[in-house]
Amino acid sequence: MKNNFWLICLGWLFTNFAIAQQQSPVSSSYSFTLDEAIEFALENSYQSINARRDVAKALKRKWEATADGLPQIDGLIDYQNQLKQPVTLIPGEVAGGEPGTFVPVIFGVKQQASLTATLSQIIFDGSYLVGIEAAESFLQYNDDLEEKTKLEVRKSVINAYGSVLVSQENVEILKNNEATLEKNYLETKKIFENGLAEEEDVEQLQITLLEIKNQLSNAERLKKISLQMFNLTIGVDVNSNTVLSDQLENLAMKNMDQSVTTKPFILENNIDYRLSYLLTEQTRLELKLERSRALPRLTAFVNYGTSAFDDDFVFFESDTRWFQSSILGASLNIPIFSSLRRSARTQQAKIANEQSNTDFLRAQQEIQLQYETAVSDYKFSIESYETSKKNLALAERIENKNQIKYSEGLATSFELRQAQLQLYNTQNVVLNAMLDIINKRAELENILNTPNNNN
Repeated sequence: MKNNFWLICLGWLFTNFAIAQQQSPVSSSYSFTLDEAIEFALENSYQSINARRDVAKALKRKWEATADGLPQIDGLIDYQNQLKQPVTLIPGEVAGGEPGTFVPVIFGVKQQASLTATLSQIIFDGSYLVGIEAAESFLQYNDDLEEKTKLEVRKSVINAYGSVLVSQENVEILKNNEATLEKNYLETKKIFENGLAEEEDVEQLQITLLEIKNQLSNAERLKKISLQMFNLTIGVDVNSNTVLSDQLENLAMKNMDQSVTTKPFILENNIDYRLSYLLTEQTRLELKLERSRALPRLTAFVNYGTSAFDDDFVFFESDTRWFQSSILGASLNIPIFSSLRRSARTQQAKIANEQSNTDFLRAQQEIQLQYETAVSDYKFSIESYETSKKNLALAERIENKNQIKYSEGLATSFELRQAQLQLYNTQNVVLNAMLDIINKRAELENILNTPNNNN
């Protein structure tokens, strides 16, 4: 008994441990280069998953439209129980009664059951043909939407990846600045305590040091948030431990290759152009559909059925007699006059089609302008980075000179503070300039549809 008791206890502990292991969240770890992150997000991001589902729905919708014109078979099971049968009056002389009188008679039986199967087929229907064409266009529209989603996911991953790298670099720079300021502050404080410096010098350095500490604290928080945003973008748990293996400066240098601006801009490759064109196709098909409603519609059918009749419910008994029937038929529906209703609908569809064509022309001009703007912004981002690098070198030299002058008593603490703030601001400008190059390049490639076209 004692052994059985311990076995039961061990079994209970093992079961609860297994359940706890299943219920407790397991923190995942990932490591990505930028290209690996893009590839992962294209497969696993929430937008990509739903875009694939939209295409799957469009395929089912295409088959739905196709199936409308294929043979349809319907079955009908009908049962009737005349709880109170209708009475018919017949002349009395027919039943052997007095002339001029009427005799109530009940015709038929109380209960009947029937089983019928009907095969129907559309032979000609103009709207069906338009529906097939519209389903093809709808499928193409969803394919292009999936491609646009992939482009947007790619751009979002690049932006998020760069933002994480900038936040990481910013934290490291602020830590180095804090260490330098801490050293200057402590040295100046000792000099002041020995009576060789003014109190204002210590206070100026203390102000700068406190500002850097606040900025560092905020940068640490932003670093965590930017990484969570990146995790959300690629489709993993926001609290996953993710490591980015690319370096910000290396990515910026890689994206400074301006050969992308020399590639010919083929408007037809732009995904927004193709989507706009498909919208004009939709209105064209709507116009075609309205015109097709004036055409005749021809359908055919054949059915086969069996029925049984009795005063009692005997339809499941083997000796019940069933009577067979079958009908073959065709139906031709010819629209003749609708009081100009069809004409009004057709005119509306025609106007809508003309509007969509005008919108399509405007969209082409907008896309061309987007391309020109993206090229200009990309080139400006490179120029800004090169200028900021030069400014950083100058700011470092100025700050270094002021450090020397301050230590020798040739510069005030206020002048040193101004030089330090200028350096810190320039460092931040350089980081953002590198991020801007990466983002502007991604925007330009998005318009060119470069990831999906070798042009």
